[in-house]
Amino acid sequence: MTASHASAVPTHSVRLLVGAVDLFPALVEAIDAAQHEVWLETYIFSTVGAGADVAEALMAAAQRGVVVRVVVDGVGTGQWPADWSQRLAQSGVQWRVFSPLNRLGLTVPSRWRRLHRKLCVVDAQVAFCGGINILDDFLDPHVHGLMASPRLDYAVQMRGPLVNDVQDTMTQLWSRMEAVRDLRHQDLAGALEALRLANPLRQASVRGRAQLVLRDNVRHRSEIERTYRKAIGTAHHEVVVASAYFFPGLRLRRALVMAAKRGVRVRLLLQGQYEYLLPYRASRQLYGQLMSAGVEIYEYHASYLHAKVAVIDSRWATVGSSNLDPLSLLLAREANVVVRDPAFARDLQANLEAAMHAGARRVEPHDYLHRPWLQRGLDVFAAWVLRFGVFLTGKRY
Repeated sequence: MTASHASAVPTHSVRLLVGAVDLFPALVEAIDAAQHEVWLETYIFSTVGAGADVAEALMAAAQRGVVVRVVVDGVGTGQWPADWSQRLAQSGVQWRVFSPLNRLGLTVPSRWRRLHRKLCVVDAQVAFCGGINILDDFLDPHVHGLMASPRLDYAVQMRGPLVNDVQDTMTQLWSRMEAVRDLRHQDLAGALEALRLANPLRQASVRGRAQLVLRDNVRHRSEIERTYRKAIGTAHHEVVVASAYFFPGLRLRRALVMAAKRGVRVRLLLQGQYEYLLPYRASRQLYGQLMSAGVEIYEYHASYLHAKVAVIDSRWATVGSSNLDPLSLLLAREANVVVRDPAFARDLQANLEAAMHAGARRVEPHDYLHRPWLQRGLDVFAAWVLRFGVFLTGKRY
């Protein structure tokens, strides 16, 4: 599966990228051509394997005078190797860690609010958004050595006015982090200046047929979920969703069920080869309700599924970082791009259908209903634990 051709969305150029094998060369090419600034946010940044190419490009850009600002998550990335940290500092890359862990770790629910979005902007001319971490397609912390097949994930490369919206949200986060940093160093003047720059984001506009959709804990608490519900609620023919972690709330589940009941073909591509047992088993607890309404469920076994994408009626598509689970929809900072363009939507749907055909197995209702009692018990227990975790955050789901 390779990258699609660029789709000509009015006032935009939007290109679908499949996996790090497509994203990393596109990132490196853009960074190598940078003349002024590079902004990068990611949950995981690993320099093992192909991720080192991105790190090298960032350092080379900084060394030739480009302003390079990188933000990573304190849980996803963790502690970087000392030699790489030293090289970054010496090259001039400005590196920040979002919500680094303290001695309490993740035991406090407020610590579950992670930076999960994956964004990059170069010279305010080209932007990237998706679900792909800076992590080699064939490497995974849960697997010893190389994986047999690459991780399945997607991103988009954009040019046009939407790039400004991406840069706005990255600038705001950086400025707020700088303000907190200055306050900790008792630099009140610096903190006030940083807060001045961190003006509240204006609502991301629908520029042509593309839109940046955010989720945060201030102004955009449920924007991504609402976008999904609205699109599914207006579907006439077909809904295709791929989500690495799938445990949607009642309203989103109802939207999928109602679409299937009114004759829309609804297909879900979910994890079959899982990384974490709890979310996988909790997800399976929902299968019965969905399949009884006519929803088709496919589990991806060829490798790890890390995608967070959807296509509706072969005209509407979204690619981003947000899973359809409580961590993404209630707690984490996420970013998706919505594209209303038939050519782009068809490219993404064709890729998903190829993954279903070659790397996934359909879950048959009969087999699901007659699964062993131990599996049923695990599913119920996992769903209960996940719901209890949501309760601890004080959120309604």
